[in-house]
Amino acid sequence: MRRLLLCTDLDRTLIPNGPQPLSPDAPRLFARLVARAEVCLAYVTGRHKALIEGAIREFRLPWPDFAVADVGATIYRAVADVWAPWPDWEAHIAPDWAGMTSADLHKVLGPAWGLELQEEEKQGPYKLSYYAPLDWDHETLTGRMAAALDRKSIRAALVWSVDGPAGVGLLDVLPARAGKLSAIRFLMRREGFAPDETLFAGDSGNDLDVLASEIPAVLVANADAEVRRRLEGKKPLHMAGGYLGMNGNYAAGILEGAAHFWPEADAWLRKFHEDKEN
Repeated sequence: MRRLLLCTDLDRTLIPNGPQPLSPDAPRLFARLVARAEVCLAYVTGRHKALIEGAIREFRLPWPDFAVADVGATIYRAVADVWAPWPDWEAHIAPDWAGMTSADLHKVLGPAWGLELQEEEKQGPYKLSYYAPLDWDHETLTGRMAAALDRKSIRAALVWSVDGPAGVGLLDVLPARAGKLSAIRFLMRREGFAPDETLFAGDSGNDLDVLASEIPAVLVANADAEVRRRLEGKKPLHMAGGYLGMNGNYAAGILEGAAHFWPEADAWLRKFHEDKEN
């Protein structure tokens, strides 16, 4: 029996909290897919633990086997309602910040760059998060910020994304070895998943590193237009558009990606769909 690792972002990927419509049958099919014994489910998100748990309750999401939280700064193994952080992951990324905390880094970055801190609950030991205007020249400024941190022997990754509904830019500062892509690779190595047994689903800027990587991935149909433009021609990447009569948005796009890359998932999903039709 081949084991499959399904990794998905939450907001506007699995969670339908964007303006585009959700295909009504998609949540049911998603729940049946991840209930298969062959499928290991990992939520990969910028949310912290409490917000992930809140989303599971609010949107009645399946319980995951793993949660990559805080934009890849934390990994949890989820067993029933117990979340166990992986200390090996923290030990792996901690040296990049040279003993500094996120509060220490803010003293280096915040005053000099005029950044607005996100709420306290959105910060973490290895995650420093800011709001920024949408018209911010983020490519130039994040490059200068990375250089300023490097001069203090701090190896950091600066991840830019956009909260479209809120109309604001988001900047996350992480250890250089953290991030969604590094965390998924770590999970794959530890759990023994090959690339062709792994799938990632995403929609926005902080998913770009995984979507453009060697890991098979699907971009849901409701994704940001700028993200779609930047990923044109990337492989292995499937851009969702429609499957089993669904629209490719949110969970429907995740299902389409699973069917595209995993023939057995396509067979399961078609059977689940036929079961309802009959």
